[in-house]
Amino acid sequence: MNKYIKIAIAAVLILTGVYMMFFTRNIGWGVVVFLLAAFPIVLFFKNEYILLAFWQLRKQNMEKAAEWLTKITDYKTQLHQSQYGYFHYLLGLTQAQDHPAKVEPFMKKALEYGLNMKHDRAMATLNLAAAAISKGRKQEGQKLLEEAKRLDSAGMMTDQIKMMKDQLKMPSMQKHMHNPNMRQRGKFL
Repeated sequence: MNKYIKIAIAAVLILTGVYMMFFTRNIGWGVVVFLLAAFPIVLFFKNEYILLAFWQLRKQNMEKAAEWLTKITDYKTQLHQSQYGYFHYLLGLTQAQDHPAKVEPFMKKALEYGLNMKHDRAMATLNLAAAAISKGRKQEGQKLLEEAKRLDSAGMMTDQIKMMKDQLKMPSMQKHMHNPNMRQRGKFL
């Protein structure tokens, strides 16, 4: 549903509440209608599909979370600007296990649009570090790991950060692999 339709619904409910309270003298029903007007206003700032996707992620149900996110067809018309980052963040998290190569652009956009919570920024940065390390960009991965460690003030991701730092210390197998078909290069060329 378009975000402005929610505001229109809230305005209609508020006007109905005013009409009921002052013109028909149904104060009780007017208060109830005013309280009902709060729901579309809250859903203007916090989209219902994103809330449901977060709920499914909390239950570790990635398929359902991805299903709720697919209901957002055009995020710029359906979401408030403060929710753009979380939309991309959730898309990245839902695709992290199945398609790890597709996570990096979503996390970059999520950080670009902005995430409110520090631990969400830390998780996005950690995913970017993992993508950089897997593509062989060790220096960038190291910088992103340090930033993720700084953002993780609660210490929820210390194990993952430590594991990725250990992965950085391991030598890359591509540099040490020898091709048996390659001729031996020595001093006699």
